[in-house]
Amino acid sequence: MFKQLVNAAPKKKKPTTATAKPAAPTVCCCKEKERPPEEMKQAGTYLRENGILMLIDKFDQEKIMPLAAAIYEYNLMPQEIQPEQLTLIINSPGGSIHSAFHLIDAMMMSEIPIVTIGKGLVASCAVLTIMAGDRRLLTHNTSVMSHQYSWGSRGKEHELQAIVKEFDMASSRMVEHYKKCTKKSETYIRKHLLHPTDEWLTPEECKKHGLIDEIVTTY
Repeated sequence: MFKQLVNAAPKKKKPTTATAKPAAPTVCCCKEKERPPEEMKQAGTYLRENGILMLIDKFDQEKIMPLAAAIYEYNLMPQEIQPEQLTLIINSPGGSIHSAFHLIDAMMMSEIPIVTIGKGLVASCAVLTIMAGDRRLLTHNTSVMSHQYSWGSRGKEHELQAIVKEFDMASSRMVEHYKKCTKKSETYIRKHLLHPTDEWLTPEECKKHGLIDEIVTTY
């Protein structure tokens, strides 16, 4: 099921080369240490080769920059070694909206299709990110939470007034993103997804509201 989930497009088969038949082993009285096969690779190698990225923490500059850089790097690879799609697996409580839009812009600029898969918890900025995928999936055990933009701050009056302007602009960006990704009106979005209280959603509700395309029943 996992390979079917992350491989929407068929992979190109690498040409195989004939290998010589190994010679018979020599007899030795000393016991040699068992060595792992040469083809055994370091953890994470197969993920990278297949274009699978993991977002499993909060959104901040430290966590998001490597993911955005990986998307850029995959797009700069020679076409013959590029993966046919990228897969972003998301399990995150959210975080900085500015970091989220950095990643989302990288996803939207990618010429390689990006599949997003939600697992565990998809909340706040993670909702913004999962809906930005070219193909958007959610496992049936995943908890999802959507809410209005929130940001705490303190300072002098003129400083707070400047911050309010950025708050309003960020909130508008967020609503526009919901509209583009869900194909719903602002009235619909504010009623069902961005009303004053946190909105916890079932996978079925996520699909109804246009946040995802498919629900994956893992067992």
